[in-house]
Amino acid sequence: MQEQLTTTRTKGHHLTAIERGKISTLHEQGKSNREIARFIGVCHQTIANELNRGNLTQVKLYNGKRKYRSGYSPMTGQACYEINRTHCHRHIKLTQAAHFIDYFVRHFKEDGWSPDATVGRARRANLYRPEEMVCTAILYSYIDNQRLEVRNIDLTDKPNQRTKHRTLAKQKRILGRGIEERPASVEDRNEFGHYELDTIVGRRNGQESVIMAFIERKSRHQILRLIDEKDADSVNYAMRGVIKEYGDLIKTVTADNGSEFSELNSVLGGVADVYYAHPYSACERGTNEAHNRMVRRNFPKGISLDAVSLKDVQIVEDKLNRLPRKQHGYRTNEEVFTQEAQHARTLA
Repeated sequence: MQEQLTTTRTKGHHLTAIERGKISTLHEQGKSNREIARFIGVCHQTIANELNRGNLTQVKLYNGKRKYRSGYSPMTGQACYEINRTHCHRHIKLTQAAHFIDYFVRHFKEDGWSPDATVGRARRANLYRPEEMVCTAILYSYIDNQRLEVRNIDLTDKPNQRTKHRTLAKQKRILGRGIEERPASVEDRNEFGHYELDTIVGRRNGQESVIMAFIERKSRHQILRLIDEKDADSVNYAMRGVIKEYGDLIKTVTADNGSEFSELNSVLGGVADVYYAHPYSACERGTNEAHNRMVRRNFPKGISLDAVSLKDVQIVEDKLNRLPRKQHGYRTNEEVFTQEAQHARTLA
């Protein structure tokens, strides 16, 4: 039975007041920290820290005697969080660096010095101690935030300050043989038995179920499997089931360079050849991409696939495979696949 994750949150964001209320309710229901963490979508240690942070001891009088009761209070947790946040930002040095700021403004107005030239000149001449001045980036941030009498519009040639983005480094490695080694006969779709493999994600939190999409290039017949996570173990388990049913028909498999497909060579060893598309080259698996968009009609981005049943996925698979297609002369994918499979098994 799959867990029901019913919240949407961005990884790395702090707990909200609403989430603290949910933590309180689940904690009172006797849920463990790990169960609460899976429901909220955070690490279990985050829940432990929050329960400690919001722990409140109350004193009540019963028949003239004091009784103490300890428990988690979401309001206490939120209040502690807000207090802590006031101490975690970088200290503004406007007062401490007031003389340096005056030095910058004066040279900017009189001599046309840029912020970086001002900082560099002051450091070279040892005019100020480090704690009495700010760096170029901070000086620009003061200008951006309108903390100085100098404004962005006054700057004659402001350099491009790169916006901070959390980006993943491009993956250079290829997990196995690259797609350029794949036989040319795969490209024209005239030969049956060549597949593309991909995963379809609901919520991008790395913890929920995903759909594995396995599609035959000639017939466009699609096999959809709901798997526990987007990892190699889940993909391997699902692929072994597919191999039991269709292994005699599979000639090649083309997958992307994701880590969930890192063990395909061992799983498909002796069954089919595996090729990997280049990173960030979805066009090399165009069949997958086109049909994933069709799957998205029923399972749009952002929904929790933990709330989807195996039957739901099977219904979508059947619907897509029974759709008349113009490229097949308006036969269905299922009809073309059945005909090609029978022919291939007859030849074998």
